[in-house]
Amino acid sequence: MMNFAIIGCGRISYKHVEAIVNNHPEARLIAVCDIIEERAKKKAEEYVEKMAAQEILVETPTIYTHYEDLLKNTSVDIVAIATESGKHAKISIDAMNAGKHVIVEKPMAMTTEDADRMIEASERNKVKLCVCHQNRFNPAIQKLRQAVEEGRFGRIIAGNARILWNRNEEYYRQAPWRGTKKQDGGCLMNQCIHNIDLLQWMLGGEVEQVNAMLGNFTHPYIEMEDYGSLQIRFKNGAIGNVEGTVCVYPQNLEETLTILGEKGTVVIGGKAVNKVQVWQFEDGKDSLEQVQKACDREIENIYGSGHISLYRNVIDSIVKLSSPYIDGNEGKKALNIILKAYKMS
Repeated sequence: MMNFAIIGCGRISYKHVEAIVNNHPEARLIAVCDIIEERAKKKAEEYVEKMAAQEILVETPTIYTHYEDLLKNTSVDIVAIATESGKHAKISIDAMNAGKHVIVEKPMAMTTEDADRMIEASERNKVKLCVCHQNRFNPAIQKLRQAVEEGRFGRIIAGNARILWNRNEEYYRQAPWRGTKKQDGGCLMNQCIHNIDLLQWMLGGEVEQVNAMLGNFTHPYIEMEDYGSLQIRFKNGAIGNVEGTVCVYPQNLEETLTILGEKGTVVIGGKAVNKVQVWQFEDGKDSLEQVQKACDREIENIYGSGHISLYRNVIDSIVKLSSPYIDGNEGKKALNIILKAYKMS
Protein backbone atom coordinates (compact mmCIF):
# COMPACT_ATOMS: atom_id res chain seq x y z
CA MET A 1 0.00 0.00 0.00
CA MET A 2 1.36 3.39 -1.04
CA ASN A 3 0.20 6.46 0.88
CA PHE A 4 -0.35 9.50 -1.33
CA ALA A 5 -0.71 13.20 -0.63
CA ILE A 6 -1.88 15.94 -3.02
CA ILE A 7 -0.47 19.45 -2.81
CA GLY A 8 -2.61 21.92 -4.76
CA CYS A 9 -6.35 21.22 -4.96
CA GLY A 10 -7.31 23.25 -8.02
CA ARG A 11 -8.45 22.50 -11.57
CA ILE A 12 -6.40 19.36 -12.34
CA SER A 13 -6.36 17.81 -8.87
CA TYR A 14 -9.47 15.70 -9.44
CA LYS A 15 -7.50 13.63 -11.98
CA HIS A 16 -5.04 12.76 -9.22
CA VAL A 17 -7.88 11.72 -6.93
CA GLU A 18 -9.30 9.64 -9.77
CA ALA A 19 -5.93 7.97 -10.32
CA ILE A 20 -5.56 7.08 -6.65
CA VAL A 21 -9.10 5.70 -6.46
CA ASN A 22 -8.56 3.59 -9.57
CA ASN A 23 -5.31 2.17 -8.24
CA HIS A 24 -6.86 0.93 -4.99
CA PRO A 25 -5.84 -1.13 -3.01
CA GLU A 26 -2.21 -0.34 -3.86
CA ALA A 27 -2.87 3.39 -3.39
CA ARG A 28 -4.70 5.50 -0.85
CA LEU A 29 -4.94 9.23 -0.23
CA ILE A 30 -4.04 10.21 3.33
CA ALA A 31 -3.35 13.95 3.07
CA VAL A 32 -4.32 16.99 0.98
CA CYS A 33 -2.95 20.52 1.04
CA ASP A 34 -4.03 23.86 -0.36
CA ILE A 35 -3.48 27.42 0.82
CA ILE A 36 -7.27 27.75 0.67
CA GLU A 37 -8.46 25.41 3.43
CA GLU A 38 -11.98 25.00 2.05
CA ARG A 39 -10.59 23.76 -1.25
CA ALA A 40 -8.48 21.16 0.55
CA LYS A 41 -11.51 20.01 2.56
CA LYS A 42 -13.57 19.57 -0.61
CA LYS A 43 -10.79 17.50 -2.16
CA ALA A 44 -10.67 15.24 0.89
CA GLU A 45 -14.45 14.83 0.72
CA GLU A 46 -14.24 14.09 -3.01
CA TYR A 47 -11.89 11.19 -2.32
CA VAL A 48 -14.08 9.75 0.46
CA GLU A 49 -17.18 10.00 -1.76
CA LYS A 50 -15.50 8.31 -4.73
CA MET A 51 -14.33 5.45 -2.56
CA ALA A 52 -17.78 5.14 -0.96
CA ALA A 53 -19.26 4.84 -4.46
CA GLN A 54 -17.17 1.67 -4.75
CA GLU A 55 -18.48 0.56 -1.35
CA ILE A 56 -15.09 1.14 0.26
CA LEU A 57 -14.93 3.06 3.53
CA VAL A 58 -11.78 5.12 4.10
CA GLU A 59 -10.59 7.67 6.60
CA THR A 60 -10.85 11.31 5.58
CA PRO A 61 -7.43 12.57 4.45
CA THR A 62 -5.69 14.99 6.79
CA ILE A 63 -6.07 18.64 5.78
CA TYR A 64 -3.07 20.97 5.51
CA THR A 65 -2.75 24.60 4.44
CA HIS A 66 1.06 24.67 4.51
CA TYR A 67 2.85 22.04 2.46
CA GLU A 68 5.89 22.17 4.77
CA ASP A 69 3.71 20.69 7.53
CA LEU A 70 2.45 17.96 5.22
CA LEU A 71 6.02 16.95 4.36
CA LYS A 72 6.64 16.25 8.07
CA ASN A 73 4.02 13.49 7.91
CA THR A 74 6.19 10.36 7.89
CA SER A 75 3.30 8.20 6.67
CA VAL A 76 3.25 9.91 3.27
CA ASP A 77 5.15 7.95 0.61
CA ILE A 78 4.31 9.84 -2.59
CA VAL A 79 3.42 13.49 -3.11
CA ALA A 80 1.47 14.67 -6.15
CA ILE A 81 2.13 18.34 -6.89
CA ALA A 82 -0.64 20.18 -8.75
CA THR A 83 0.00 23.79 -7.77
CA GLU A 84 0.65 26.68 -10.14
CA SER A 85 3.60 25.85 -12.39
CA GLY A 86 6.00 28.38 -10.91
CA LYS A 87 5.95 26.54 -7.57
CA HIS A 88 6.51 23.03 -8.95
CA ALA A 89 10.29 23.04 -8.63
CA LYS A 90 10.61 24.26 -5.03
CA ILE A 91 7.85 22.07 -3.65
CA SER A 92 9.19 19.04 -5.55
CA ILE A 93 12.72 19.55 -4.25
CA ASP A 94 11.49 20.08 -0.69
CA ALA A 95 9.40 16.91 -0.93
CA MET A 96 12.27 14.83 -2.27
CA ASN A 97 14.60 16.21 0.39
CA ALA A 98 11.99 14.99 2.89
CA GLY A 99 12.29 11.50 1.40
CA LYS A 100 9.06 11.54 -0.60
CA HIS A 101 8.60 10.25 -4.13
CA VAL A 102 7.13 12.96 -6.40
CA ILE A 103 4.58 13.09 -9.20
CA VAL A 104 4.58 16.63 -10.57
CA GLU A 105 2.22 18.21 -13.06
CA LYS A 106 3.57 19.71 -16.26
CA PRO A 107 5.64 21.74 -16.78
CA MET A 108 7.97 20.25 -14.20
CA ALA A 109 9.66 23.66 -13.77
CA MET A 110 9.89 27.07 -15.39
CA THR A 111 13.63 26.94 -16.10
CA THR A 112 16.13 24.31 -17.21
CA GLU A 113 18.21 25.04 -14.11
CA ASP A 114 15.30 24.25 -11.80
CA ALA A 115 14.52 21.07 -13.76
CA ASP A 116 18.13 19.97 -13.31
CA ARG A 117 17.95 20.70 -9.59
CA MET A 118 14.85 18.50 -9.36
CA ILE A 119 16.61 15.65 -11.14
CA GLU A 120 19.63 16.02 -8.84
CA ALA A 121 17.39 15.93 -5.75
CA SER A 122 15.74 12.75 -7.01
CA GLU A 123 19.08 11.05 -7.54
CA ARG A 124 20.65 12.28 -4.30
CA ASN A 125 17.69 11.23 -2.15
CA LYS A 126 17.11 7.99 -4.08
CA VAL A 127 13.44 8.77 -4.66
CA LYS A 128 11.32 8.70 -7.82
CA LEU A 129 10.47 11.79 -9.84
CA CYS A 130 7.70 11.49 -12.43
CA VAL A 131 6.37 14.26 -14.68
CA CYS A 132 2.70 14.21 -15.72
CA HIS A 133 2.84 13.80 -19.47
CA GLN A 134 -0.05 11.37 -19.15
CA ASN A 135 -0.93 11.30 -22.86
CA ARG A 136 2.08 9.06 -23.44
CA PHE A 137 -0.04 6.30 -21.90
CA ASN A 138 -2.90 6.68 -24.41
CA PRO A 139 -3.35 3.36 -26.28
CA ALA A 140 -3.20 5.20 -29.63
CA ILE A 141 0.07 6.89 -28.64
CA GLN A 142 1.52 3.64 -27.32
CA LYS A 143 0.69 1.97 -30.65
CA LEU A 144 2.39 4.81 -32.53
CA ARG A 145 5.46 4.60 -30.32
CA GLN A 146 5.64 0.86 -30.97
CA ALA A 147 5.60 1.51 -34.73
CA VAL A 148 8.45 4.02 -34.32
CA GLU A 149 10.53 1.58 -32.26
CA GLU A 150 9.93 -1.22 -34.77
CA GLY A 151 11.18 1.01 -37.60
CA ARG A 152 7.94 0.75 -39.56
CA PHE A 153 8.21 4.35 -40.78
CA GLY A 154 11.64 3.83 -42.30
CA ARG A 155 13.29 7.21 -42.06
CA ILE A 156 11.06 9.64 -40.19
CA ILE A 157 10.88 12.86 -42.18
CA ALA A 158 8.72 15.18 -40.11
CA GLY A 159 6.04 15.54 -37.50
CA ASN A 160 3.32 18.08 -36.87
CA ALA A 161 1.69 18.99 -33.57
CA ARG A 162 -1.45 21.15 -33.77
CA ILE A 163 -3.14 22.37 -30.62
CA LEU A 164 -5.99 24.65 -31.64
CA TRP A 165 -7.86 25.55 -28.48
CA ASN A 166 -9.93 28.28 -26.88
CA ARG A 167 -9.22 29.89 -23.53
CA ASN A 168 -11.29 32.96 -22.76
CA GLU A 169 -10.93 35.78 -20.27
CA GLU A 170 -13.01 33.95 -17.68
CA TYR A 171 -10.48 31.08 -17.69
CA TYR A 172 -7.59 33.44 -16.95
CA ARG A 173 -9.52 35.43 -14.34
CA GLN A 174 -10.27 32.24 -12.38
CA ALA A 175 -6.62 32.09 -11.27
CA PRO A 176 -4.47 35.25 -11.41
CA TRP A 177 -1.27 33.25 -11.99
CA ARG A 178 -2.46 31.99 -15.39
CA GLY A 179 -0.69 33.57 -18.32
CA THR A 180 2.00 35.15 -16.14
CA LYS A 181 5.67 34.81 -17.04
CA LYS A 182 6.76 33.76 -13.56
CA GLN A 183 4.07 31.26 -12.63
CA ASP A 184 2.63 29.88 -15.88
CA GLY A 185 4.03 30.89 -19.26
CA GLY A 186 1.87 31.14 -22.35
CA CYS A 187 -0.08 28.69 -24.45
CA LEU A 188 3.07 26.76 -25.42
CA MET A 189 4.07 26.09 -21.82
CA ASN A 190 0.59 25.41 -20.47
CA GLN A 191 -1.72 24.06 -23.16
CA CYS A 192 0.72 22.79 -25.81
CA ILE A 193 3.48 21.13 -23.80
CA HIS A 194 1.80 17.68 -23.88
CA ASN A 195 1.72 17.51 -27.67
CA ILE A 196 5.22 19.01 -27.95
CA ASP A 197 6.37 16.21 -25.65
CA LEU A 198 4.78 13.59 -27.90
CA LEU A 199 6.28 15.18 -31.01
CA GLN A 200 9.83 15.16 -29.68
CA TRP A 201 9.36 11.64 -28.29
CA MET A 202 8.42 10.30 -31.71
CA LEU A 203 10.97 12.31 -33.72
CA GLY A 204 14.09 11.59 -31.76
CA GLY A 205 14.37 13.83 -28.74
CA GLU A 206 17.72 15.52 -29.35
CA VAL A 207 17.20 19.03 -30.68
CA GLU A 208 19.60 20.88 -32.96
CA GLN A 209 17.68 24.09 -33.67
CA VAL A 210 14.41 25.81 -32.77
CA ASN A 211 12.82 28.64 -34.75
CA ALA A 212 9.85 30.43 -33.26
CA MET A 213 7.27 33.10 -34.03
CA LEU A 214 5.03 33.99 -31.09
CA GLY A 215 2.36 36.60 -30.51
CA ASN A 216 -0.45 37.75 -28.25
CA PHE A 217 -3.44 38.52 -30.45
CA THR A 218 -6.63 38.36 -28.37
CA HIS A 219 -5.55 38.12 -24.71
CA PRO A 220 -4.14 41.54 -23.70
CA TYR A 221 -4.72 40.73 -20.02
CA ILE A 222 -2.00 38.02 -19.95
CA GLU A 223 1.76 38.53 -20.09
CA MET A 224 2.65 35.73 -22.51
CA GLU A 225 1.79 34.39 -25.97
CA ASP A 226 -1.61 33.14 -27.06
CA TYR A 227 -0.27 31.84 -30.40
CA GLY A 228 2.97 30.10 -31.25
CA SER A 229 4.48 28.61 -34.41
CA LEU A 230 7.66 26.54 -34.05
CA GLN A 231 10.04 24.71 -36.35
CA ILE A 232 12.31 22.18 -34.68
CA ARG A 233 15.29 20.54 -36.37
CA PHE A 234 16.25 17.35 -34.59
CA LYS A 235 19.81 16.00 -34.66
CA ASN A 236 18.67 13.01 -36.70
CA GLY A 237 17.49 15.40 -39.44
CA ALA A 238 13.75 15.17 -38.82
CA ILE A 239 11.75 18.40 -38.73
CA GLY A 240 9.03 19.10 -36.21
CA ASN A 241 6.33 21.71 -36.72
CA VAL A 242 4.18 23.06 -33.92
CA GLU A 243 1.11 25.28 -34.19
CA GLY A 244 -0.39 26.06 -30.83
CA THR A 245 -2.96 28.61 -29.75
CA VAL A 246 -5.77 29.45 -27.35
CA CYS A 247 -7.32 31.93 -29.83
CA VAL A 248 -9.70 29.55 -31.62
CA TYR A 249 -13.28 30.84 -31.81
CA PRO A 250 -15.56 29.83 -30.19
CA GLN A 251 -14.27 26.57 -28.65
CA ASN A 252 -11.51 23.95 -28.85
CA LEU A 253 -11.02 22.70 -32.40
CA GLU A 254 -8.38 19.97 -32.35
CA GLU A 255 -5.31 18.41 -30.80
CA THR A 256 -3.57 16.44 -33.51
CA LEU A 257 -0.23 14.67 -33.89
CA THR A 258 0.99 13.70 -37.38
CA ILE A 259 4.10 11.62 -38.09
CA LEU A 260 5.43 11.34 -41.66
CA GLY A 261 7.98 8.71 -42.70
CA GLU A 262 9.26 7.29 -45.95
CA LYS A 263 7.22 4.12 -45.40
CA GLY A 264 4.37 5.28 -43.18
CA THR A 265 1.95 8.03 -42.23
CA VAL A 266 0.01 8.30 -38.97
CA VAL A 267 -2.40 10.95 -37.69
CA ILE A 268 -3.78 10.81 -34.16
CA GLY A 269 -6.46 13.28 -33.10
CA GLY A 270 -9.48 13.51 -30.84
CA LYS A 271 -9.88 15.60 -27.69
CA ALA A 272 -6.50 14.50 -26.33
CA VAL A 273 -4.74 12.49 -29.08
CA ASN A 274 -6.92 9.52 -28.21
CA LYS A 275 -8.22 8.48 -31.65
CA VAL A 276 -6.35 7.19 -34.70
CA GLN A 277 -7.42 9.04 -37.86
CA VAL A 278 -4.81 7.84 -40.37
CA TRP A 279 -2.75 4.64 -40.18
CA GLN A 280 -0.89 3.71 -43.36
CA PHE A 281 2.27 1.61 -43.62
CA GLU A 282 4.06 0.02 -46.53
CA ASP A 283 4.33 -3.27 -44.62
CA GLY A 284 0.51 -3.58 -44.42
CA LYS A 285 0.66 -5.39 -41.07
CA ASP A 286 -2.54 -3.81 -39.78
CA SER A 287 -5.39 -1.73 -41.11
CA LEU A 288 -6.80 1.55 -39.86
CA GLU A 289 -9.95 -0.23 -38.73
CA GLN A 290 -7.97 -2.81 -36.74
CA VAL A 291 -5.92 -0.17 -34.99
CA GLN A 292 -8.95 2.01 -34.27
CA LYS A 293 -10.79 -0.93 -32.73
CA ALA A 294 -7.83 -1.76 -30.50
CA CYS A 295 -6.73 1.75 -29.55
CA ASP A 296 -9.47 4.38 -29.81
CA ARG A 297 -10.90 5.49 -26.49
CA GLU A 298 -13.76 7.78 -25.56
CA ILE A 299 -12.74 10.38 -22.98
CA GLU A 300 -14.62 13.04 -21.05
CA ASN A 301 -12.29 15.99 -21.68
CA ILE A 302 -8.81 17.11 -22.74
CA TYR A 303 -7.17 15.61 -19.64
CA GLY A 304 -7.88 12.10 -20.90
CA SER A 305 -7.47 9.09 -18.61
CA GLY A 306 -3.70 8.68 -18.65
CA HIS A 307 -3.17 9.71 -15.03
CA ILE A 308 -4.46 6.30 -13.92
CA SER A 309 -1.79 4.44 -15.90
CA LEU A 310 0.86 6.98 -14.89
CA TYR A 311 0.15 6.35 -11.21
CA ARG A 312 0.24 2.61 -11.81
CA ASN A 313 3.66 3.01 -13.43
CA VAL A 314 5.02 5.06 -10.52
CA ILE A 315 3.83 2.49 -7.98
CA ASP A 316 5.43 -0.29 -10.03
CA SER A 317 8.70 1.66 -10.37
CA ILE A 318 8.93 1.94 -6.58
CA VAL A 319 8.16 -1.74 -6.01
CA LYS A 320 10.45 -2.95 -8.80
CA LEU A 321 13.24 -0.42 -8.13
CA SER A 322 13.04 0.84 -11.71
CA SER A 323 12.74 4.30 -13.31
CA PRO A 324 9.32 5.82 -13.93
CA TYR A 325 8.28 5.84 -17.59
CA ILE A 326 8.44 9.66 -17.60
CA ASP A 327 11.25 10.56 -15.20
CA GLY A 328 12.80 13.98 -14.77
CA ASN A 329 15.13 13.65 -17.75
CA GLU A 330 12.19 12.78 -20.00
CA GLY A 331 10.01 15.46 -18.48
CA LYS A 332 12.43 18.29 -19.25
CA LYS A 333 12.76 17.60 -22.99
CA ALA A 334 9.58 19.40 -24.05
CA LEU A 335 10.31 22.11 -21.48
CA ASN A 336 13.68 22.77 -23.11
CA ILE A 337 12.10 23.17 -26.56
CA ILE A 338 9.63 25.73 -25.25
CA LEU A 339 12.31 27.64 -23.37
CA LYS A 340 14.40 27.81 -26.55
CA ALA A 341 11.34 29.21 -28.35
CA TYR A 342 10.83 31.84 -25.62
CA LYS A 343 14.50 32.82 -25.83
CA MET A 344 14.14 33.41 -29.57
CA SER A 345 10.99 35.51 -29.38
